[in-house]
Amino acid sequence: MRILLSNDDGYFAPGLAILAEALSAIADITVVAPERDRSGASNSLTLDRPLMLRQAHNGFYYVNGTPTDCVHLAVTGMLAELPDMVISGINHGANMGDDTVYSGTVAAATEGFLLGVPAIAVSLASFAGGHYASAARVVVSLVERMLANPVDTPVLLNVNVPDVPHEALQGLRVTRLGRRHKAEPVVQSTNPRGQTVYWVGAAGAAQDAGEGTDFHAIAQQCVSITPLQIDLTHYRQLDMLRGWLAQ
Repeated sequence: MRILLSNDDGYFAPGLAILAEALSAIADITVVAPERDRSGASNSLTLDRPLMLRQAHNGFYYVNGTPTDCVHLAVTGMLAELPDMVISGINHGANMGDDTVYSGTVAAATEGFLLGVPAIAVSLASFAGGHYASAARVVVSLVERMLANPVDTPVLLNVNVPDVPHEALQGLRVTRLGRRHKAEPVVQSTNPRGQTVYWVGAAGAAQDAGEGTDFHAIAQQCVSITPLQIDLTHYRQLDMLRGWLAQ
């Protein structure tokens, strides 16, 4: 099995190295990741300059672009064969609810999915970063399940893992995305030159976090697995819009 790994934290991120080591026991691994932290890059492609592919001392490849660039470049130009799976992560911090809209981790997996490859985005649901190995074991288990029971259509899974020892996990739950409150206001400060600068505020607290959501699963120390799709059509508004245009 051939797996392409990427992330949005950069090719030097510990979660990426731990995941690559764990998966190398069951698959041939190629790592193509951004040269620096590109968290929040979403599904952006670099179109205004050429991309460069370099290789680090540990064999990982890195690109001067976004997570989406990395997967697109690897699948459409670098790899001789289509990978059997694209996996993005392990991200430092959760990607739940509205986070998926902005997440570079999810975006890298999404690009694989759009190119016809089953894909998984995996995040450790804490910024403490204490138990990447737990998330890695979860991903290995999911890959082994897919090998034993192949799906007949590409899937895009968003996986969040509590930052606890593996034995403390309370199982796997299939979930839907929750919702957050609006983000905190931007933080205004002054740089050393006396200029006013702004930092994007923290994500808001969870608003829709009831049973069945990714937020609820993580709160219960369960692994959250959410199947995602790319169709943004608001189907329930189609008839309303047709009627409005007919007036």
